[in-house]
Amino acid sequence: MPALNAPSPEISALLFLALEAGREIMTIYQGDFTAAVKADGSPVTIADQAAEAVILAGLKESFQSVPVVAEEAVEAGHLPEVAERYFLVDPLDGTKEFVSQNGEFTVNIALVDQGVPVFGVVYAPVLGDIYWGGTLPADLSGEGTSESGAFKAKVQNGGIETISRISVRQSPFEGLSVLASRSHLSKATSAFIEQFQVAETVSVGSSLKFCVVAEGKADLYPRLGPTMQWDIAAGDAVLRAAGGEVLRLEDHSPVTYQVPPQAQKADLLSPFFVALSNRDLLGAAGLLAKAV
Repeated sequence: MPALNAPSPEISALLFLALEAGREIMTIYQGDFTAAVKADGSPVTIADQAAEAVILAGLKESFQSVPVVAEEAVEAGHLPEVAERYFLVDPLDGTKEFVSQNGEFTVNIALVDQGVPVFGVVYAPVLGDIYWGGTLPADLSGEGTSESGAFKAKVQNGGIETISRISVRQSPFEGLSVLASRSHLSKATSAFIEQFQVAETVSVGSSLKFCVVAEGKADLYPRLGPTMQWDIAAGDAVLRAAGGEVLRLEDHSPVTYQVPPQAQKADLLSPFFVALSNRDLLGAAGLLAKAV
């Protein structure tokens, strides 16, 4: 396999922001902390807020022309007007995993362009794994020297080491490995999974599920429950760059992202979806014919 080029300066800046946010999170994770409850019943901690502050400051410095839609800012009533290009930030995806201290939480940074998550970073600071994938638009990518595709690296001593290219696997139609949310497995999701020939169902927290499919360790991840755009965009970008797809359950079209004018938080809800290595898995289960 040919040697991988180093990430471009612009992509390196995004990776650095994820690492910086992770450091803020780990400082709190390793101490005493408490969780508050948002209006929707989900938990929030000072780690969410500290990590988001780091990311917002860094994006403003490096990508001043691109608006940012970030979870905690939106919760506080700050949802900017955006055009076709914007960053989506979830500073701590999997706060329930953070609170339970199982390590399966992530920092998510994604760039959306014309409805498509064209680049994403997912960093799991406890696990020491960082994933990224996609390509920055030419006017944001300097000399455009970054490689397209999806990548995984280890984070050691505060730096990124052992970069490897990842891709989805050629999934069998029987004996599938299916991922389910550790904290949000619904009856509808369980019923959907039962339509496949499944060898194992593995519970994983946060947007790591997209990345596990992207690196060829699982076949699909269905979600028949509420998520927000910032929950899934970065993982979606990594999976698409690895050769997979994230499809709406309603009609099996690719999930799209948008922030309408004068948007409210509810406008950023994502549709029910399935993330998978190959849409033919739906056909093998007899589901493509059910598309509306």
